[in-house]
Amino acid sequence: MNRRYFAKLLVLASTALVTVPAFAQDREKGVGDFPKLSADRDWPWWRGPTRNGIAAEAPNANLPTQWSETENVIWKADVPGRGHASPIVVDGKIYLTTADEQKQAQSIVAFDAATGRQLWKSDISQGGFPPEIHKKNTHASPTVACDGERLFVTLHHTKAVHCIATDLTGKVLWKTTFAAFDPGQYPFGYAPSPVVYRDTVIVAAESDGERCIAALDRATGKQVWKTARTTNTSYSTPSIGFVAGRDQLLMSGGDQITGYDPATGKQLWTAPGTAAATCGTAVWEGDIVIASGGFPKSNTSAVKADGSGKVVWSVPQKLYEQSLMAYHGHVYGLLGNGMLYCWRTADGKEMWKQRFLGPVSASGVVAGGHIYWANERGTVYVFKANPEKLEMVAQNVLGDESMASPAIAGGRIYLRVAHNGDGGRKETLYCIGKKE
Repeated sequence: MNRRYFAKLLVLASTALVTVPAFAQDREKGVGDFPKLSADRDWPWWRGPTRNGIAAEAPNANLPTQWSETENVIWKADVPGRGHASPIVVDGKIYLTTADEQKQAQSIVAFDAATGRQLWKSDISQGGFPPEIHKKNTHASPTVACDGERLFVTLHHTKAVHCIATDLTGKVLWKTTFAAFDPGQYPFGYAPSPVVYRDTVIVAAESDGERCIAALDRATGKQVWKTARTTNTSYSTPSIGFVAGRDQLLMSGGDQITGYDPATGKQLWTAPGTAAATCGTAVWEGDIVIASGGFPKSNTSAVKADGSGKVVWSVPQKLYEQSLMAYHGHVYGLLGNGMLYCWRTADGKEMWKQRFLGPVSASGVVAGGHIYWANERGTVYVFKANPEKLEMVAQNVLGDESMASPAIAGGRIYLRVAHNGDGGRKETLYCIGKKE
């Protein structure tokens, strides 16, 4: 072989080794369409940059596994109002929604991620709260989503669901009402978080009124597409994964698991599974999508996302409010009653199960091979993602109420918890990390 030709082949091969994995990595991390976001330092929306609760290995591989009020707490900050929205982290700032139930005000609050100092609070809605919601819900349960330039929130008030975009200082850029929402049979309130995808933000609303998912232009709020959903009330946040060779918008509820084209809203496939009503977000691994729920029956199902609608496996267990964790060929599910299961993704084989203390509403996250999962009583269980056996690492308690899920970014864990005492209920945002 000609030496010059051989040298060219070496250059082409080395270029491919650099660019192809980088593209695949951006696709896997879920932030490739958002140049101002980093999967390593940001947690920009519900369930993090990968949209499935998995934190980037660097710099999160050596997070603390143990903490208390006096150990590995970098700072803590008072959170005004009440909400179950999980924190997000973008460019060194933390954003979350909260609500003042007395004033019927819904707000976004920003904190400095390094110090915990409150930077600003923007009241974005006033009045129109429904007279009744579920006792485990709040008027600020959806998590903020950020594209690196704007913040997006979904709020329920005045018998409708609204999407609001602000800049990174809390200034409102646009507002739109995308669905009527006045549930009569189940007046439990609203829960789904917004989902950013390319030039759109995708929102969902399902009650015994209007039932739909819709895509809005991120810059203007104008509707790009709108797709009707099944005839039921449900509460799940949509998710987007690169599954079976393409981007797919994944939804559960209506006794089905369904895949859509996130660019058009067109249904790609549907398969039986879960229950009429679900709250957790679907997860995926390879070409398999797994979802759980809900009401009135208990079911966790895994389906092929290749368009065949094939149900790979199904078990009579449910994670109603919380989401599953799919990681390295296995699915971990901490049920509402505190029972933890590990199933094999390929066939649903039960690897092990273990009783924890419930109830549980938050979703788990994984970093550095450890799964962090909180119950409602303020305990965060830390255990190794080991399909062979349960390896408990720590049980950490902060506060006495934990409904929001953790955020992980920049080698730190952010927890929103509440303390209930003689002075009433008080919310606190904690930053957990190893002190230098």
